[in-house]
Amino acid sequence: MSISLTVLENIIREAGSIAMSHFNDLQNLAITKKSPRDLVTDADVAVEAFLREALAKHYPQFGFWGEESGKSENQSSRWIVDPIDGTHSFSRGQYFWGISVALEIDRELIFGAVYAPALDDYYVAEKGKGAWKNGRPISVSNENNLADAMVGTGFACLRSYLKDNNLQRFCRIAEMTTGQRRFGSAAIDLCLVADGQIDAFWEQELNLYDVAAGALIASEAGATVTDFQGNEGIFPKNILVTNGEILKQILLLM
Repeated sequence: MSISLTVLENIIREAGSIAMSHFNDLQNLAITKKSPRDLVTDADVAVEAFLREALAKHYPQFGFWGEESGKSENQSSRWIVDPIDGTHSFSRGQYFWGISVALEIDRELIFGAVYAPALDDYYVAEKGKGAWKNGRPISVSNENNLADAMVGTGFACLRSYLKDNNLQRFCRIAEMTTGQRRFGSAAIDLCLVADGQIDAFWEQELNLYDVAAGALIASEAGATVTDFQGNEGIFPKNILVTNGEILKQILLLM
């Protein structure tokens, strides 16, 4: 059974409407902490519950792995979902947060979508078929000089109190690049690489649901997806995504 991009977009956009109903009523948003620096809101829970039910209704043959509700029994073919990537930004009324939905079959990502409802930007990709933003094809930048590059990163490692963190790495790379951005959502950051808005993104100590959809979108837009040593593949604990042109230069600083 093939998937329908139209059906999936409708589902994900409806999930976005649920998220926006909470976003537009932040004074009544219930926020709890999964750990001292890791938030969850009732919006996260509501969006994930909707996606879990809607995806199961249309595609009952696939399992489910969501950040908030965990894994279903079937994990050989599964939806991988982060209902709100960038919860802290969401809770503060900022715009850079997104809904991330990927489909993985036999350990291969075949579909990925990231929707940023507050920006109304919908990114989507199918394995081997390219990537799109709001219906138009997208591709990575052609910047080939690290000194002129704009890069993005994040600091999930600090939230986990890791001694091996991103601070020194960030300082090394910041000194060698023209622009640095920290938007607070790895899913969106990966889409910005795909769209040529930034030339590279790296982060430590993420989870697969943070990056699965965005990594496929970036890859289909021409990006390299590696770890900090340049090994190809999706490594959420140390992921590096570039336009390809500056990969060798930035690896020297990792």
